[in-house]
Amino acid sequence: MDSLSLIELFLSALRFAAPLILAAVAGLYSERSGVIQIALEGFMLFGAFVGATSAHILGDGVAGLFMASGFGMIVGMFYGVLVLKLKADQIVAGTAINMLAWGGIPVVSKMLFDVTSNTPALEASERLPNWVPIVVALTVVAVTYVLIQKTSFGLWLTVAGEKPEALRAAGVSPAGVRWIALMISGGVAALGGALLSISLASSYTRNMTAGRGFMALAALILGKWKPIPACIACLLFGVCEVAQLKLQGVMIPGFGVVPVQLVQILPYAITMFLLAGVVGESRAPAKLGQS
Repeated sequence: MDSLSLIELFLSALRFAAPLILAAVAGLYSERSGVIQIALEGFMLFGAFVGATSAHILGDGVAGLFMASGFGMIVGMFYGVLVLKLKADQIVAGTAINMLAWGGIPVVSKMLFDVTSNTPALEASERLPNWVPIVVALTVVAVTYVLIQKTSFGLWLTVAGEKPEALRAAGVSPAGVRWIALMISGGVAALGGALLSISLASSYTRNMTAGRGFMALAALILGKWKPIPACIACLLFGVCEVAQLKLQGVMIPGFGVVPVQLVQILPYAITMFLLAGVVGESRAPAKLGQS
């Protein structure tokens, strides 16, 4: 394989990994502040639907991204009401957000488009170019790295998940930091979902995230709750997804055509293998899950 092919493979993997990267970064904000983020799948689904619907109605993919991110922030605030205000169990509340997306989006889609499975296909002018997911994902990772490493808010975010009593003693509200973290988490995860429906595809299709929210959470754990290692873990999953596409229909001598079902489970099998081998070495924020 020549260098040009390797570059093309890397860019393809990065493009496919972009929604995962954004979801992993979204989970980082929430979990570093001390709130378990099981709802990434739901945030991404809401973002994919709102993004595609807005791009279709407004005729502008960029507007779709902004609308999706804004709606994700609203859902993040709703999640905050459940876990910070009402003190609901964070895993149960996150699962409820996912179920709301799984069941609620088809209802709204039926009301708007008279179908439950998909939104209308976007015109070529309404879709985002192939380079947009890459630029958006890398920009968000860079901004997050600087925010966490170089700013007071990054320090507050870390302390909120490790020693909130120290943050409180310094005159900063841990709950306030967590509210902001959840809003950012919802907005960034929804942005990742919107890239799926506006750039990687031409419309929203039912449950199109296909478990990417959970894979992003796995990547976050593999990356030890740090932005750049989590990004690298997502890129590995992106390579698996590109390999999955390349392997479909491949003939193996003495075996035959590789079964498509075997190829499709490759990213998930890699995720399970890595988690089983690496997760024991990762240490979650000390107050994760403790309201």
